[in-house]
Amino acid sequence: MNRCAIVDSLDAALRAAPSAAMVQLRLWPVTSLHLFRMALHAVPAVAPAKLIVNARADVAFAAGAAGLHLPSASPPPYRYARIAPHGFLIGVSCHNLDELLRAESEGASYAFLGPVFPTLSKPGAPPLGLAAFQAAVHKVKIPVYALGGITFENEPSCIAAGAAGVAGISLFQPPARSAAV
Repeated sequence: MNRCAIVDSLDAALRAAPSAAMVQLRLWPVTSLHLFRMALHAVPAVAPAKLIVNARADVAFAAGAAGLHLPSASPPPYRYARIAPHGFLIGVSCHNLDELLRAESEGASYAFLGPVFPTLSKPGAPPLGLAAFQAAVHKVKIPVYALGGITFENEPSCIAAGAAGVAGISLFQPPARSAAV
């Protein structure tokens, strides 16, 4: 499966890397120096997975990351692509078809679309559902990753709906340990 792990630490990146094609480093608040050092260590540590840095082109470029992931309200991807190394990936988070179409027209390499299912990380955000996800995915040519409420159980249905892969936070976290009685 083509998976993108969204992580907030080097330890989480190392745990996720064996089962992910991409590892997105997303954490805040953090200093630029701290994020740079973490990304610099993560680039070789997660290989062969590709390290993607969230929202910080300067850090992604300086650390030698494989890409940059932009929140939906960011400047357009083509602005970063002009100065990016060859093969550098630029992804965009999208929440509806309009944002997905805009991401593609502005030069995104890939997009996350969601939440597809209810998710604890965005409580109250209405899920798109698989039918709306599938309809949106078929209107663009860029790879679209399903995001939001992704589990190992619903991952195959996302792929069947046209997802290039899945992205997630909790999908890559270790199972919670139950308290001893």
